[in-house]
Amino acid sequence: MRVVARQYIYESPDLFSAGAVGEPGARAFYLQAADGAARTSVALEKVQVAALAERLVELLVTMHGVVPAVDVEDPSESATDEPPAEHPSAHAFRVGAMTLAWDAEREEVVIQVRPAVDDEVTEDETDADLLHVRLRPDRALAFARRASALVAAGRPSCPFCGEPIEPTGHFCARGRAHLN
Repeated sequence: MRVVARQYIYESPDLFSAGAVGEPGARAFYLQAADGAARTSVALEKVQVAALAERLVELLVTMHGVVPAVDVEDPSESATDEPPAEHPSAHAFRVGAMTLAWDAEREEVVIQVRPAVDDEVTEDETDADLLHVRLRPDRALAFARRASALVAAGRPSCPFCGEPIEPTGHFCARGRAHLN
């Protein structure tokens, strides 16, 4: 059996953003790229959104010489950048691997996102699906700001153990106390 890959290529998208559906603690995260009527959403984990934002900033600093400050506490910073993603009706796939690169010739960030590998399908039997997005440095930084703000808008973390504090409170084994 051979599965043909679906490739979603966005060379200069109108939108590339992260979003979440649901209440903090039960949110489902997604990335979304759009260009005109074409729109692609992929599902991923909160930690993947955070890692992508962090690595984008590191890449911009390393390859472009930009020293951006991503301030998730200042809503005015993220309010003027990339618009939020629309809630998707379906996802093309669940993200497994993400790759970042710097295209020096075009001075753009290249983001490639591939699905999680299914243990039942061998690599020889499939060409992995792909979401490929190119962004100018300012658009990549705008994405990083909004994605960082999205991640920070979740449940607060315990100052002692780092675990999320539920709305009902949190018993911290490290601090040996119940926090509200």
